[in-house]
Amino acid sequence: MPTVMCLAYGAAIAAEEARYPSSYRVKFRRDQFLELIRIAQPKRVYRVKNVHFFAFDGFVMYCQDCTDAELGVRVVEAVEFSNDAWKKA
Repeated sequence: MPTVMCLAYGAAIAAEEARYPSSYRVKFRRDQFLELIRIAQPKRVYRVKNVHFFAFDGFVMYCQDCTDAELGVRVVEAVEFSNDAWKKA
């Protein structure tokens, strides 16, 4: 395979992988999380009980101190917040 094609293929793989967040979670204080929402402009934020979270920059960003109303984006209620790999029971 020519070098240019290899580089293009490698770049395409890297771009595809960058679309999916890692399992690393980053916790924020309320004011930090609201600022991050403003910067990231997510289309939706997920909530499990009092934990709001969304993916950005390859990480899962989360906060436990916000309300749905102050986020200014659609909040989708989820059932579980976990970084464990899914497996059928």
